[in-house]
Amino acid sequence: MKKVEDYITTIPDFPNPGIMFRDITSVLSDAEGFKLSIDEMTKLLDGLQFDVIAGTESRGFVFGTPIAYNEGKPFILVRKKGKLPRETVSATYDLEYGTATIEMHKDSIKPGQKVVLVDDLLATGGTMEAAAKLVEELGGEVVKMIFLLELKGLKGRERLSKYDVDSVVQYEGA
Repeated sequence: MKKVEDYITTIPDFPNPGIMFRDITSVLSDAEGFKLSIDEMTKLLDGLQFDVIAGTESRGFVFGTPIAYNEGKPFILVRKKGKLPRETVSATYDLEYGTATIEMHKDSIKPGQKVVLVDDLLATGGTMEAAAKLVEELGGEVVKMIFLLELKGLKGRERLSKYDVDSVVQYEGA
């Protein structure tokens, strides 16, 4: 029986020497691998009471929407600045070289709703921390953050320590 990590392709020295790039497109391009990844991420929610799933652009959409569908929950988009057509709330966060801004529709989360945040990768945690701030600004409660894979060496879990964080596959390095 294959595990999710069996579908992840590791590419050494990409994009720079010394980097071990974990490519999830090989998970998505294999029907069994994609199904297994969704099933395993969904298991991370067993027994959890929640109202909404929100995913960050763009791979959070890829994994979050089938999970929301399976769970019978609405799915909320967390997008890059300027991509949503109605009134939004925004959060800006630091990147390695510069900053980025993400947004949610102002009416996407109702006060008191319990929200699960989804993305493909936990690295430094900056994007997900900003997404959590948006949920909280709208009166929601982040009850869990789930990821397909986690690069433990980048310490994203430490940055998100006030949240319940879980991932299917963990790699020790960066």
